[in-house]
Amino acid sequence: MGRFHRHPDGTVHEHDHDDDGHDHHDADADGDAEVEADAGGGGGGGGRDVGDHSGYETGSERVMVLEQILGENDRLADGNRALLAGHGIASVNVMSSPGAGKTSLLARTIPALRDRFRVGVVEGDIATSIDADVLSDLGAQVALVNTSAGFGGECHLDAVMVRAGLDRLRLDELDLVIIENVGNLVCPAEFDVGQDARAMVYAITEGEEKPLKYPVMFHAADVVVVNKIDLLPHLRFDLDAFRSNLEQVNPVATVIELSAETGEGVDAWIDWLAAQAVAGRSAATTTAGGRGAD
Repeated sequence: MGRFHRHPDGTVHEHDHDDDGHDHHDADADGDAEVEADAGGGGGGGGRDVGDHSGYETGSERVMVLEQILGENDRLADGNRALLAGHGIASVNVMSSPGAGKTSLLARTIPALRDRFRVGVVEGDIATSIDADVLSDLGAQVALVNTSAGFGGECHLDAVMVRAGLDRLRLDELDLVIIENVGNLVCPAEFDVGQDARAMVYAITEGEEKPLKYPVMFHAADVVVVNKIDLLPHLRFDLDAFRSNLEQVNPVATVIELSAETGEGVDAWIDWLAAQAVAGRSAATTTAGGRGAD
């Protein structure tokens, strides 16, 4: 059984790892993964079109099963959301391709927030504690979730994995939970993990065409953080073209341009996160007040 995939409109299909254009591999130097365009038909486009999924003999039945699987994930995600809301905690799911700078940005974020908010991090990686170790001494609670350890080495976090991380945090002592998802430009956006908001960290080294090539994550993001702007003088990157491409996919996303390396623009990101935390507190206070009135 191959991976399954949910589009922004809610439709679902399954695919094998080698018959689509999804980026399940680390990006190469210019941000593009090297993938086969057609697993079954040889080079030069001689096989069936990669968008044609009619070759699945049990397609309709299989989609029904996959919808049930995703429905179960969504049910568990709602449980995570209720758990966090019950503690007055706001949660943000931070996604990106590998190397876009999620961890570097969080390493600046945690010290900037810790005097105002108590921060927890669910750190998702396929293997190693490298990123969790970077964040562990900065004043936040950190719970590591390796997807290779009992979860099959998945290229994303799902609601079950996030709950495993939440169970290792002292939720009564937190205001904000940041979920650092596994580095991948497709799969993390397909799974609700119980977050209040989704943030995408995008590096300008990836190329301005990425919103059009990988629309699922860009469509899902509430905020797109454009990272590594300190490299603009050294790259042939068209920021206006990127914004235009993003607007075609997600015209309502907030866009924040910054450099996690130099700190330029990071204050706008901190302000956005702080607003999420304040909203979480307000929602909890309103709920508690309503219960008291009863």
